[in-house]
Amino acid sequence: MSSPNDIKKGTVIRQNGELLVVVDFQRVSPGKGSSFVRCRAKNIKTGKIVEQNFKSAESLDFEDVQYKKMQYLYGDGQFFTFMDNQTYEQIQLGIDDIGDSGKYLKEGLEVTIVMHGENPLTINLPMKVQYTVSSTEPAVKGDTASGNITKEAILDNGLAIRVPIFLKEGEEVLVNTDTGEYCERVNS
Repeated sequence: MSSPNDIKKGTVIRQNGELLVVVDFQRVSPGKGSSFVRCRAKNIKTGKIVEQNFKSAESLDFEDVQYKKMQYLYGDGQFFTFMDNQTYEQIQLGIDDIGDSGKYLKEGLEVTIVMHGENPLTINLPMKVQYTVSSTEPAVKGDTASGNITKEAILDNGLAIRVPIFLKEGEEVLVNTDTGEYCERVNS
């Protein structure tokens, strides 16, 4: 058992049977009353952000997790298969384990697998991932006058996002995996 004063970014806490990874924290010492730690944490299974306050006198259950770099190979609708590039060992994670991260996967993408002992829990995606625009409507002269400065594009992995009107099919773009939004065009 550990104290809330030992919390730092990336710490994994077991709370009510769920594993939470600390995203942000703040130590608060009010003028009256005991100090506490205000913590924003991401539920490893669901991906939801929760806010919790821990009194300094509380004891917390910190979990030891490992992070393993792996390459995404393929998905079959139920499971996603990843391979360790050093040992060529393959593991599978279900849709429930990955959550919304599954829509950003593409063949060959390097991700970080969160491991608890020998059990894979979930994946951490890179902050930005490069995709190819596989289909989008051509820009029409005068579109900007009506306020349409974005259009829908389908990426090479099937993901649909909003992109600026100047983008064409075949161009490379970076997508933010936290928000699912277009970041920038990649110059070839």
